[in-house]
Amino acid sequence: MNFKMKKIYIVFFVFALLLMHSFSSFSAELNDKSFYGKVIEKKTGMPLIGVAIYFPDLKSGTSTDANGEFYIAKLPATKAMVHISYLGYKSINQQIDLSIVVSHNFEMEYTATELNEVVVTGLMKSAEQKRTPTPIAVVTHLDLEQNASTNIISALTAQPGVSQVSTGVGISKPVIRGLGYNRVVVVSDGVRQEGQQWGDEHGIEVDEYEVGRVEVLKGPASLVYGSDAMAGVVNMISLPSLPDGKIGGNVISNYQTNNGLIGYSLNLGGNKKGLIWDVRYSNKQAHAYQNRYDGYVFNSGFKENALKGMLGLNKEWGFSHLTLSAYHIQPGIVEGERDSVTGNFIKPIVLPSGEESVLTATERDAKSYTPITPFQQINHYKAVWNSNLYIGKGNLNAIIGFQQNRRQEFSDVTHPSDYQLYFLLNTWSYDFRYNLPPFNKYEFSFGVNGMQQSSRNKGVEYLVPEYNLFDLGVFSVVRRNFGTFDVSGGLRVDNRNEQASDLYLDADGVKADPSLSSATRRFAAFNSTFTGFSGSLGATWQISKSMFTKLNVSRGFRAPNIAELGANGVHEGTIRYEVGDPNLKPESSLQLDYTLGINTEHVSAELNLFDNSISHFIFLRKLNNAAGGDSIMSDQNVFKYVSGDAHLFGGEFRFDIHPHPLDWLHIENTFAFVHSIQRNQPDSTKYLPFTPPAKWQIALKGELDKWGNTIRKGYFKLELENYFAQNNIYSAYGTETETPAYSLLNVGLGADIIRKNKKICSLYLSANNLTDVAYQSHLSRLKYAATNNVTGRSGVYNMGRNVSVKLVIPIGM
Repeated sequence: MNFKMKKIYIVFFVFALLLMHSFSSFSAELNDKSFYGKVIEKKTGMPLIGVAIYFPDLKSGTSTDANGEFYIAKLPATKAMVHISYLGYKSINQQIDLSIVVSHNFEMEYTATELNEVVVTGLMKSAEQKRTPTPIAVVTHLDLEQNASTNIISALTAQPGVSQVSTGVGISKPVIRGLGYNRVVVVSDGVRQEGQQWGDEHGIEVDEYEVGRVEVLKGPASLVYGSDAMAGVVNMISLPSLPDGKIGGNVISNYQTNNGLIGYSLNLGGNKKGLIWDVRYSNKQAHAYQNRYDGYVFNSGFKENALKGMLGLNKEWGFSHLTLSAYHIQPGIVEGERDSVTGNFIKPIVLPSGEESVLTATERDAKSYTPITPFQQINHYKAVWNSNLYIGKGNLNAIIGFQQNRRQEFSDVTHPSDYQLYFLLNTWSYDFRYNLPPFNKYEFSFGVNGMQQSSRNKGVEYLVPEYNLFDLGVFSVVRRNFGTFDVSGGLRVDNRNEQASDLYLDADGVKADPSLSSATRRFAAFNSTFTGFSGSLGATWQISKSMFTKLNVSRGFRAPNIAELGANGVHEGTIRYEVGDPNLKPESSLQLDYTLGINTEHVSAELNLFDNSISHFIFLRKLNNAAGGDSIMSDQNVFKYVSGDAHLFGGEFRFDIHPHPLDWLHIENTFAFVHSIQRNQPDSTKYLPFTPPAKWQIALKGELDKWGNTIRKGYFKLELENYFAQNNIYSAYGTETETPAYSLLNVGLGADIIRKNKKICSLYLSANNLTDVAYQSHLSRLKYAATNNVTGRSGVYNMGRNVSVKLVIPIGM
């Protein structure tokens, strides 16, 4: 960690402590509100042990004791939603006026299905999932623990409508309903993750083990998050803080056979009279992955480290949390070059003469846990201060964040410790929201948020110009309940300014003064301002206790990113030369969403449909030369950012059956489909590039709540993922190729191990791609690597069979 980051961390820490002290002094003048009660099973009247009681907006909660009782102290005197959850029982979501109510008992009913989580993404206050007009998918903490993945984005792709652009197994970017990159905002610790996400091979700098749950908002969320949230939001939420008087945590270990992945994470946190803290360290490393066609995919391994700490106060005036984190990853760059005779992968070497050459990569090379040249090295530092203050009957939520992203690429084997590309990005973000007291069942909120960025080129190779960015968004939201109807809407205006700098190079490619006669201009300066209007209007109707429907119309806005405006260079990890266009216009979208849901004792189903029109949609197109062949610069194919008008439509369907009396058995079906075209274009340019294929997923899952005195929450899962062929491609200029259909068989099982009524550990075993199918994902960047002259196959294939063993050991003091 550099000296500047240490100073920023110290300033955040000292300033937050001073203000927390001031809040604590102020809290002495407020009434200390408590909430207590008991949770029982409705049918038998027996107390339920370990039920989670949580106020999402207050970030305070607890669990029931051996008598089914709970107690939460130091709560604000406000109206807030409490979420009562227990595996195998129907969740309870209820508004509690803490200025009046101090005690409440709850009765829980057994259910085989559950389709009503409490969500917070894109909202000013938490709400029931079925009462939010926008479609939001929830990935629970249990889902994440049972999943076997190599990164957090890969773990989300089981959700219908969510895909990933991948570069090997260590780098993934989210795609929602066919849209990705800067059209999806990733939120972590309450702020949008800013790490040069315009790049194909620029992954998300978030530790998989630190995420407690994920909410995926599908559709334009520009109203609350501003530019770049046109496709939706992936909100990664930490686990709730521990109840007062508790200290605890866990140890996680994971091993995966395909690429020898070894991961572990250590966590410890506590709560002493509202003073909360949490610390986590994680480490993960993997060698090259393998598949049936390619064998070991040379240089596809990675190394990852993450450290995170949180200190905060949960008091009657609200909460204030300071989070500091550091994340490091070193992924290899797969170039896919092969020996023309054997078809094996080759590696770069240095001859005794100092010249560069190549040699066939060995299995020992592939199993090395240290990536070799070329590789990336990314350090991401973050400081976030998140406070929620209750002022009268309203509340002010203020989030201030700083992020520094240091992204380096090493590609010269003769000087392996010298970076060629080096982007240094500093981002300050701010988000202030005020919720007015409810008035005649109306809830009014308004806010302002945005960010300031500066990016500098510290390397000797250049892809995008240095730039400064500032944006500001002002928005207002209103919500009204009419019994079984909920109506909400809002408006927003954004202004973003991007200023890029000139860059001149001499004959050797070194930065030069523009006055020199030998200097040539690599990047031309520009100063662009983009203004956009966003909004949404939607409603939900609770038709009955088991059926609901939603309708929402929204307008999104996205300003072009720096690569789209100013790129001019080789993008090493994507195997292409990219050219931007400073004259591109901002994208704007108009989307209609409709949802119909059913949730009965033995059947749950949900249908989501959408229709999205986007003006000035920006994408990469391969260029041809004057002779009709591929345009080549610096030995790479040239791609240029262009735009057109796009139309996307499709939807997702989920159907879950629990056949009576086999309530322990789940038959789960999901289907997702998106059709994306460019308006008024011939067949070769009609379809938008890199649209995910239709996907049908069916799973049989058995759940066993208790087996003897040792097993709790056991499960077994048999799953088949079916990916349809993607033949609707942007075929012009050889931009992309068709992808055949394929199916993957997965199995998994796991349980909590109990001794003397205390959980000792949780054990999860799984096998993905059990039949070792050789396939290429349509969204894999490695699909376009070099052709194997021996087999005739183009590109690199995805991971083959992979067996995972995960152990989670709780810590309690």
